[in-house]
Amino acid sequence: MSNSAVEITLLGRTYSIACPKGREDALRTVAREVESQLTTLKSRTNNLSREELAIMAALNIGNELFEEKQKNKQYMAQMDERISLLQATLETSLVERSRKDD
Repeated sequence: MSNSAVEITLLGRTYSIACPKGREDALRTVAREVESQLTTLKSRTNNLSREELAIMAALNIGNELFEEKQKNKQYMAQMDERISLLQATLETSLVERSRKDD
């Protein structure tokens, strides 16, 4: 898959980022979210450098990702449990049905 260049702006600076074709809109959406995080952090803490703001935003976004992964793991565990229960119920029903047919 080939790449295309996408221009994004973060804290007033424009960057040209290589992006796989077809993923440009996703990159722009992520860039808007990062810009939002950076702007919020900058408004709360005017004395941080760009680098410090970027690190804080990365940590915040990383924390959000971690929390979503944890939720996903919990959801998958719940689904596995429900599937196991459904399988057991079906197996029980099939066994009972086969006994009635005998």
